[in-house]
Amino acid sequence: MAETGEEETVSAEASGFSDLSDSEFLELVDLEDAQESSASISKPGPSTEPPGKDDKPISLQNWKRGLDVSSPMERFHLKYLYVTDLSTQNWCELQTAYGKELPGFLASERAAVLDTGASIHLARELELHDLFTIPITTKEDAWAIKFLNVLSMIPTLQSEGRIREFPVFGEVEGVLLVGVIDELHYTAKGELELAELKTRRHPILPLEAQKKKDCFQVSLYKYIFDAMVQGKVTPGSLIHHTKLCPEKPLGPSVLRHAQQGGFSVKSLGDLMELVFLSLTLSDLPVIDILKIEYIHQETATVLGTEIVAFEEMEVRGKVQHYMAYWMGHREPQGVDVEEAWKCRTCNYADICEWRKGGGVLSSTLKPQAKKTK
Repeated sequence: MAETGEEETVSAEASGFSDLSDSEFLELVDLEDAQESSASISKPGPSTEPPGKDDKPISLQNWKRGLDVSSPMERFHLKYLYVTDLSTQNWCELQTAYGKELPGFLASERAAVLDTGASIHLARELELHDLFTIPITTKEDAWAIKFLNVLSMIPTLQSEGRIREFPVFGEVEGVLLVGVIDELHYTAKGELELAELKTRRHPILPLEAQKKKDCFQVSLYKYIFDAMVQGKVTPGSLIHHTKLCPEKPLGPSVLRHAQQGGFSVKSLGDLMELVFLSLTLSDLPVIDILKIEYIHQETATVLGTEIVAFEEMEVRGKVQHYMAYWMGHREPQGVDVEEAWKCRTCNYADICEWRKGGGVLSSTLKPQAKKTK
């Protein structure tokens, strides 16, 4: 398996499948974490108020009432969404919106937690795959590396082996959704099982609300993976959303890596055709079992596992509801009053119009940057 070593000329977006796969990577913290640490994930900076006309700040309500009405996908210049974008909506949609509108920065203490979670994931991946750094200079090269990773893992799945960090992608409700599955393997009964690793800062299981978000995340992975192996994902859809140039020749480093893997390709289009053909002709099964494993970061102790029941109609209904926000068909919503406790650990509590408006977005209140101590 290969991993990209992006040069400065490649944007972060060009990496393609850099989905956040661990609990700590999301812009939220559990109450257990919040009670023992005052560090927050991101802090609005001094110039994070969204500007309106005459450089005056605008409220979330006025996002849709301006003369230049645009959807969040257009406003944030997003070509696609990550699975974790939708799973954070499952926690609090308004927090997700503020996170896009008011990008902050990681506190050093919290960044260390992120590094620890990432290190555990990397260690697990290295148990099964060798990683190579491939220099790239274009977004086509970046996606080509991910497609080569898919091609290298399909035979392992066909032979009922175990793989980790499998990229998934597909159009859902008119939006391209991408992600990375932690692990796929077969059970003793021959069932294909998805195993999602979630590391915990403290040696306790997460709250039910956190588990609910995690369950939705793995359900989305199955939803997309199943569509891929059933031939429901097309190269045309991917090109349409990402604006990739399939005719563009691949860089020399990528071509060399492809040849070493036994793939005779010259352009991204050649590689995409090979990937989609392999997916549809491989006879790979759909995912049978969804499992979440919670592990304590410091001791690597397994705290517990969750077996997730996949409910397709429920997942589809949630996706339709969440995508309606990204497509600009409705405004973002905060949590119900029964889940107002989530606000205690939210970065944006001091500027949240949902809280100040008593459960509705206020058209008069304007976001103000949170003061840093």
